[in-house]
Amino acid sequence: MTLTTEDFDYNLPHELIAQTPIETRDASRLLVLDHKTGAMQDKHFYDIIDELHAGDAVVMNDSRVMPARIYGTKDDTGGHVEVLLLHNTQGDVWETLMKPAKRIRVGTQVTFGDGALTATVIEDLEHGGKMIEFHYDGIFMEILEKLGEMPLPPYIKEKLDDPERYQTVYARQAGSAAAPTAGLHWTKELLERVQAKDVKLVYLTLHVGLGTFRPVDEDKIEDHKMHSEFYQLTEAAAQTLNEVRQSGGRIIATGTTSIRTLETIGSKFDGAIQADSGWTDIFIKPGYQWRVVDAFITNFHLPKSTLVMLVAAFTGRDTILNAYEHAIQERYRFFSFGDAMFIK
Repeated sequence: MTLTTEDFDYNLPHELIAQTPIETRDASRLLVLDHKTGAMQDKHFYDIIDELHAGDAVVMNDSRVMPARIYGTKDDTGGHVEVLLLHNTQGDVWETLMKPAKRIRVGTQVTFGDGALTATVIEDLEHGGKMIEFHYDGIFMEILEKLGEMPLPPYIKEKLDDPERYQTVYARQAGSAAAPTAGLHWTKELLERVQAKDVKLVYLTLHVGLGTFRPVDEDKIEDHKMHSEFYQLTEAAAQTLNEVRQSGGRIIATGTTSIRTLETIGSKFDGAIQADSGWTDIFIKPGYQWRVVDAFITNFHLPKSTLVMLVAAFTGRDTILNAYEHAIQERYRFFSFGDAMFIK
């Protein structure tokens, strides 16, 4: 049976899209779903401790969101320009989205802030993006911290008072254009409790691109082309995960970005977990053969998105859509600042 994008649609009341983070990270709600039976339990995220067993590993993405939206002016006309950094390709060259794209040609010079940062547009890209090369003195990320804004998802209309609430408490490696949002529920105290239960904490890196919000335009899901994202798993992390596996523990991923990294590596090495880094465009959809992940934490995702399809690949389409219907009836909060699921 060929699945279509419409098969992953659901009706979400607009008011259930969370516009601001909940006051205490781990007080968000948690829908626990047994993917084999479809059984559900309504809990809070701090109850995740009861779902974890000694010998398990919890895997988290330590990527940090860059203040990736910057504003400048064109040197020739003085026209205003908005630049959204997607990823660093080499040296000071970045793939970006620019507005107004049609008025920005190759060769255009742009100045940001007081002139400490300038850029030259060097290439047009197929999807409407631009390759630009930055010019500056000093450390690029420090300049970006002063000039840039956090690029919140398009469905969040409220201003974020504290930008750190769009970062996980363990974010370290700057490079994402969007947060790995399932990790926003963890607190340092809860992670300490998890460790005290003899559950291993393992970190990997996947820099989230804005393609994570790109809608699926094709009718047949297999026609959709995934965006590429950079990932890295260290030797020490791989060793810990292999030890957990060998002792019978579960590998529990925090979020779809951790899932995509682990399953990319599992697919590449025939089910084995090895230290690795590179670019992944893995598209996990129903019919996918899971190789590494045994259970996972995830937020509630946009209708018809590749992320709903990924979760459906683990649970089955009907099971996940039933769970979403339950969450809507129980008034869970959806998307980046919303509530979470634990799928086991």
